[in-house]
Amino acid sequence: MSPVDSNQANHSILCPEAPIQRTQYPYVTGTSVVAIKYKDGILMVSDLGGSYGSTLRYKSVERIKAIGKHSLLGASGEISDFQELLRNLDELILYDNMWDDGNALGPKEIHSYLTRVMYNRRNKFNPLWNSLVLGGVKNGQKYLGTVNMIGVTFEDDHVTTGFGNHLARPILRDEWHENLTYEEGVKLLEKCMRVLLYRDRSAVNKLQIAKITEEGVTISQPYSLKTFWNYAAFENPTSGAEGSW
Repeated sequence: MSPVDSNQANHSILCPEAPIQRTQYPYVTGTSVVAIKYKDGILMVSDLGGSYGSTLRYKSVERIKAIGKHSLLGASGEISDFQELLRNLDELILYDNMWDDGNALGPKEIHSYLTRVMYNRRNKFNPLWNSLVLGGVKNGQKYLGTVNMIGVTFEDDHVTTGFGNHLARPILRDEWHENLTYEEGVKLLEKCMRVLLYRDRSAVNKLQIAKITEEGVTISQPYSLKTFWNYAAFENPTSGAEGSW
């Protein structure tokens, strides 16, 4: 073997190819986000659980953040990818503020930006492993939309992510109306989160509710819901089932 070949062989042994730097599998994840329009603005709720695989490892992970002056963002999925998105959005808001032109990005513009980012990353086979909910109010107009990890996006009067698509959305279809007061909206969201707590193993009884109106953003302190676990179906879930023990 020539000296050149020997050096190349040694280099390949000592300096192997760098590992692929992308989210191939989500590690620490958050579960459902639920959001609705109400009479004065947008309400959004999520719990504070962070699951490491199937283990509910973290119980203080905040997944709702204010974005600029007019928007509120909630996320399900990989927490580190959500943090990366927040860094990108901070840069976007800072760049927008640098113009100092009296205007600020609204929820529609932020949502459009997020849809392009998610779809672009999906096309590179390097997705951000999140489902996002973006709500806000600007110039009296309420806006609520969602986008998932492959860029599928839509707007609606109420949106959910994760298990909420299966368990909370039917409740919202039955009980939501456009003239909900703040108190009625909070009660409806708490009902959705209580159902998710009973049925979603990744949910934790510690949640935050956020609201955004023309006056600004308010995110509540974490609190717990009152629950009841003595339902007959909970105490004996296999009663009457064929082949049950």
